[in-house]
Amino acid sequence: MMALTSVDPASFRAALSRFASGVTVLTTRTADGRDAGMTATAFSSLSLDPPLVLACVDRTASMLSPLEQASHLAVHLLSEDQEALSRRFAADEADRFRGLEVTRGLEGLPLLGGCLGRLQCRITGRHPEGDHVIIIGEVLEAEAAEGSPLLYFRSRYGRLGR
Repeated sequence: MMALTSVDPASFRAALSRFASGVTVLTTRTADGRDAGMTATAFSSLSLDPPLVLACVDRTASMLSPLEQASHLAVHLLSEDQEALSRRFAADEADRFRGLEVTRGLEGLPLLGGCLGRLQCRITGRHPEGDHVIIIGEVLEAEAAEGSPLLYFRSRYGRLGR
């Protein structure tokens, strides 16, 4: 496939790192009953009516296969004191859930506590684009708590200035 642009990858990455994003953890349950999860910053609302969200997952991510087979997905919007949880789900660990308290949601979704917000979604679309797959979820359950978000900016975690 021929490249449509000649933008330098390092310049592109540097420019995008100037966009502050919230930090989420995506979780699902595999067909054989295993919990799967990953940290994601490429997340966005898509539509209010119907309520839709999207997450972009790298084609090389270990979470992609479970998401391609799953019917449901949970999105955890992390609070500023959950950096360790974000790092845990970003690391290459065989069982990222080991030792964590997990409750169960729709279709057995693993739900993490202490989050600023939590969305339980039915996966309605998967769209390969570039080196990622865009996962679309229809929000079936939404919860919100008070607090401040964990942010990611210039390849570092951050907090809102007060």
